Amino acid sequence: MIYFDKVSKKYSDTSTALEEITISVEPKEFVSIVGHSGAGKTTLLKMILGEESPSQGSVYFESVNIHKLGKHDINKYRRRIGTVFQDFRLLPHLTVFENIAFAMEASGRSEEDIASDVPHVLELVNLSDKIMSFPRQLSGGEKQRVAIARAIVNQPDIIIADEPTGNLDPISSREIIDILQKINELGTVVILATHNKEIVDSLGKRVITMEKGKIIRDNKKGKFVM
Repeated sequence: MIYFDKVSKKYSDTSTALEEITISVEPKEFVSIVGHSGAGKTTLLKMILGEESPSQGSVYFESVNIHKLGKHDINKYRRRIGTVFQDFRLLPHLTVFENIAFAMEASGRSEEDIASDVPHVLELVNLSDKIMSFPRQLSGGEKQRVAIARAIVNQPDIIIADEPTGNLDPISSREIIDILQKINELGTVVILATHNKEIVDSLGKRVITMEKGKIIRDNKKGKFVM
């Protein structure tokens, strides 16, 4: 589904974010990307989103070179990816329902779709009772579950989760990972960037370890080794 072909990214002669990256992510995979700060994880994710372009090499999605897409096609492509971030990125003046509906409206979905799909995704993340709450009324774990609901409501092919448990307590973190696993079991690719060794080990899924812009380990058995 995703293929990096000898991808390098240099910001300057002295700053290399990625160096000769060649990896593939298959349909329905759950992949964790681990490494210290500055290892290149975020740049790798931005490459998948088409937010950064390679200095060398190519990134493909279903055999299409992402970075050769025009503006219209890149926007259409990005709608096939759901993103979840450490800082939630909810709109504070909108209710839970409205935050998720906003993502649907941006994709051109109808009012009928919104009315039926928002309650459905909130049920999936166990937040049906918070549908009319505002972000300020939610815990950190609840905010992240809303962010996940927003990310999946348009039924993306891929979920990119960049440190989604970074600001959460262990119980909330476990809930978030359980939801991501459930989404993956329904057929969606999940790419998780994290520092959390306990979470990665508990998943038992593929782990890609990065260091100084390189992939130093690609462990199919799902263990966090640094």
